[in-house]
Order: sequence, then structure tokens, then C-alpha cells
Amino acid sequence: MLAADVLRAAIPNVLTDASFPELPNYYRGKVRENYDLPDGRRILISTDRQSAFDQVLAAVPYKGQVLTQTARFWFEATADICPNHVLDYPDPNVVVGRKLSMLPVEMVVRDYLTGSTDTSIWPMYRDGKRTLYGITLPDGLQKNDKLPGTILTPTTKAEIGGHDAPITPAGIVAQGLLSQDQWDEVARLSLALFARGRDIAARSGLILVDTKFEFGVDDAGRITLADEILTPDSSRYWKADSYAARRAAGQEPESLDKEFLRLWIAERCDPYSEPIPQIPDDTLIAFSQKYIALFETVTGRTFEAPPANEPLKARIRRNLAPYFA
Repeated sequence: MLAADVLRAAIPNVLTDASFPELPNYYRGKVRENYDLPDGRRILISTDRQSAFDQVLAAVPYKGQVLTQTARFWFEATADICPNHVLDYPDPNVVVGRKLSMLPVEMVVRDYLTGSTDTSIWPMYRDGKRTLYGITLPDGLQKNDKLPGTILTPTTKAEIGGHDAPITPAGIVAQGLLSQDQWDEVARLSLALFARGRDIAARSGLILVDTKFEFGVDDAGRITLADEILTPDSSRYWKADSYAARRAAGQEPESLDKEFLRLWIAERCDPYSEPIPQIPDDTLIAFSQKYIALFETVTGRTFEAPPANEPLKARIRRNLAPYFA
């Protein structure tokens, strides 16, 4: 685990921009910056930008590297379940993958009744709804309870600045977003990937609470896993050894994921209707430590910070030089 003083010193060198005019077909997402090469490859660069509640809020030291290297571990650990888009890792923050025709649905898999965003199931349940995403839950559940069984709660994909929207499997097929065969396949793959992640996380003393998967279709028509997988940005992880005691005491579980920042914000404002306050450096450092701890706990590897004598963007440019036209 990196010390707080090391992370504080890295704040001026966070990667907030990964635009390179030497690369074609630039697209900037909330966290990643992408380039589509003429030969069908896509370059995805994970920045240190942090988004929550559909906004980019700050930059977290080494976050982009943690996301890329955590996703790499999981892509490799699940390659027997589902093909993925990865072709190469030329830099700690960069994936080169196959360009896919992305499916317009995000597959969210859940084992627990929790969450703080408007597509999470706990706020809906708390407000009296019992049928969520086409699934009926029993009365009497409390926040952070384990669900009766693993459920799928898909959402539509929003453009930057928009909101993902809940949708049922029947709605997905009725609206023509996926065919019935496509839905059946991505549902099967999502549950299998989640089960693998849950088992590996449990061996590391973690509870995999929920996660999001994105899929595309390659040139051969195969459904292929894309974007990222089982990272602290796309998943919730709780420490297993303290879960029961904290739940009994009415406390939030110890998490190693993005929910830390969501809860920090929600304690200070309504993020959907009020300005979000500036996030202090100490909070960003604590956030970075959680992400690094998640990487180290899941992979069993020590996180290695890059040398401080080279700006991250300069290093990425150097490593991507073979891809320049």
C-alpha cells in the first residue's frame, strides 16, 4: 500500500487529459479516452478522472493504472468463460482492443440490496417499490442485506451527461435493443462472470456485492466482453470479516470501491439537484488507497507506482508511439 505522502506528492501529476493528435478518431468519455485505428483496433486510455452521479468531479492519484491493471487480472481470470476485446497492454494505463459493435445495454448483476444512485435498487426499495427491473422482492429487507438470489438489473446506456435508465429484460427485447437470443446469451455470460468474480473475491476475504458488464459483437458475430471488468469503478466490494458486525450495528460495510466517494458526496448535498462540493485532497488520497488496496487484495500483487520523474502523459505518448500514423 502506498503511503499518504507518496499519494499526496502524486496529485500534481494526475492524468486528466490523454488527447494525442498523433492518433485518429478521438473520443473522450467520462474516464477513458479512446482512439479507433483504421485497422479495426481501439486504443483505450484510462485517465485518473473520477466520475460519480453522472459528473466528472476530480482526479485520483494512480486511479487509471489501478483500473487497467485490475481489469487485466479479471480479463485473464475469466477468458475461459467469455471472449474479451483485449489485444495488448502497451502501457500501465492503456488497453489496445478489438473495436466492437457495442450492445446498447449495461448488464448489472447484484447479490445485495444496496446502492445510492437513482438506478440502484436500495433507493427504489426504500421508497416502497417491490417490483424492480421486473423482479419482485419480499417485504422486510434492510439496506445491505443479501438478496434471496443473484439478480440481473440491466440499464440502458446514456450519453455523457445523461442518466442510465432501468429497463426490464422484456423491455429490452420489445424495444429491439437486443434480440431474445442476444439477451439470453448476455444474461448467461453475466451470471457466469459474476459467479467467477464472487468466488475469487471470497478467497481474498472480499464480498463482491454487484458489478456492471458491457458487451459488444465482433466481426464474426461473437458476443465479446468489453470496456472494463470487476474494477472498483464498476463494482462494489465489501470486506467480508467485518460485514456482519457492521450490518448488525447499522453501519455501512467497509468498502473498497467507488461507493466511498458516493456516500461522501451524498452526506453533503443532493448530487442530482445541488452543486457537489470540491473534494479535499485528503479524501482523494483515502479514495486512492481504497482502490490500490482492492487491486492488491484481489490480485495478491503489490501495486507499483510509476517513476515520479516522468509525467504520465509523456510516458503514455512514448509507449504509444508505435501506434502513431
